Amino acid sequence: MANTHSQRFMLWITLIVAMLAMLAPFSIDTYMPSFPVIADELSATSLQMQQTMSFYMAGFAIMNLFYGSLSDAYGRRSVILFALFGYALVSVACAQVQDIETLLWLRAGQGIFAAGGVVVGRAIVRDLFAGAQAQKVMSAGMFWFALAPAFAPVIGGWLHTLFGWRSVFWFLVCLSLFLFVLVLFKLKEPLPVEQRTSMHPVYLLRMYGQATRLVRFLFICFSSAFFFGGFFLYITSAPRMVYEHLALGVNDFGYLFAMLVIGIMIGSRLSAHVAGTWSQRQLIFVGFLLMALASLLNLLQALWLAADIITTILPVTLYATGMALLLPTFTILALDCFPNNRGLASSMMGFIQMGTNAVVAGVITPLLYHSIFALSLGMVCFALLSLFLYRIGIHSADLA
Repeated sequence: MANTHSQRFMLWITLIVAMLAMLAPFSIDTYMPSFPVIADELSATSLQMQQTMSFYMAGFAIMNLFYGSLSDAYGRRSVILFALFGYALVSVACAQVQDIETLLWLRAGQGIFAAGGVVVGRAIVRDLFAGAQAQKVMSAGMFWFALAPAFAPVIGGWLHTLFGWRSVFWFLVCLSLFLFVLVLFKLKEPLPVEQRTSMHPVYLLRMYGQATRLVRFLFICFSSAFFFGGFFLYITSAPRMVYEHLALGVNDFGYLFAMLVIGIMIGSRLSAHVAGTWSQRQLIFVGFLLMALASLLNLLQALWLAADIITTILPVTLYATGMALLLPTFTILALDCFPNNRGLASSMMGFIQMGTNAVVAGVITPLLYHSIFALSLGMVCFALLSLFLYRIGIHSADLA
């Protein structure tokens, strides 16, 4: 049962959950500046390099189905420790890879283990907090989590310049081992034994069956996956955006990501500030309004303005603000659909979100990244799909 906790306790849990979640964007963004050199050394095509992201997210999506249920049955802490140790081992292999085919499968392995911290971290928040406190912790965690995409490509660019691209994966090894030690010594198990659930296959199939039949839950998950997809489109097209459309260099990724992170940070802080003051319906309305305005501005600038980092990325920054305003609320709404199986709910939500991201990275981004106008049109479509699913969902019987 979630209880009211001190501010200090909230800050400590926020730090742990945010750092666990940061492993995912670091896994995606840190090696982006090295794309051309990795491609040359491993004789990889641009499509294969793009697929190193989609393989990662496919592995991430698949394991989302299992980590939540595992943590419901065996506890949050032990599952996180297992995932972090596995991630470190696979990252060691990535640092020594000699061909692109092996790298693709190892990236899938990174995704399989990186999912643990994200999935279980969401469940930990709802184990310990309720109401406005839960929204504040989710929002504050996202605020710090948002720093990762700004720092990751900068760190990756420095490491690449100083030590070569393989050092990027050694950095990920060190990061995962640091998180392992942090969880081992600083995180107490938040899920009591008496509240744990069965891992029996029949029970799990029944619970997953309930999740797939609950209209409220599915529409929340798919709506959040699509509005995030409009933003993620620009993350996965960053190498093409930086090197070709904006004619920037290996150490310039930070400029691009810093602007996107600013939007996420503003939205996260606003979400935490209005927690307990705005209703969920008001917050969702403002979030969608900001994303709609951003999508329109983005389409107009792509049609009428020359490409530069300000005109191209500023609308995406506004979109990120609306997205970050919505994500904590959508996460809480989804997890509250299954108050006794929040790990399972987090797994299903993560599977839907990361499965969508894998399609974005591996299929949609290669179709659209040839032009800024095509990318802006993709953002509009994602935002409209998200709004459509949300509007249909709230009129469904179990959303009333």
